[in-house]
Amino acid sequence: MDVDARLRDLGLELPTPMGPGGNYLPVMAAGDLLFLSGMGPVRPDGTLITGKVGDGGLDLETAREAARLTGLQLLAAVRAELGDLGRVRQVVKLFGMVNCRPGFNRTPAVIDGCSDLFVDVLGDAGRGARSAVGMAELPFDIAVEIEAVVRITT
Repeated sequence: MDVDARLRDLGLELPTPMGPGGNYLPVMAAGDLLFLSGMGPVRPDGTLITGKVGDGGLDLETAREAARLTGLQLLAAVRAELGDLGRVRQVVKLFGMVNCRPGFNRTPAVIDGCSDLFVDVLGDAGRGARSAVGMAELPFDIAVEIEAVVRITT
């Protein structure tokens, strides 16, 4: 699959990957696996989607968009590491964390924003195992943080 053509067909442009927020690498290769550090939702203007999801906070659609933007950051980090998204063989695992208010339990629906993007862009290779959990706090008050493990061709 020509992933760049697919991105164009979907009208998507990958952002410049955001740098790490601490002393770690955004991507670490180990054999045919890439381990992607947790990334957050960066809007095209460079601002972050922040706040808690749930009653009186961010609504589900805003949170899903945050997860989608985070997915674009993850794809951009993979492209920066590999030079070519066509080397992605399979998304092995996503771990999605949602900054949410007590009682909010629709975290899977939020992280679907990222999962749906990956399937749209990568086809069946974009669907892998996943966890979607609620957190009391996330760094910089971001709405979501997602990390990934991706299998690649070497």
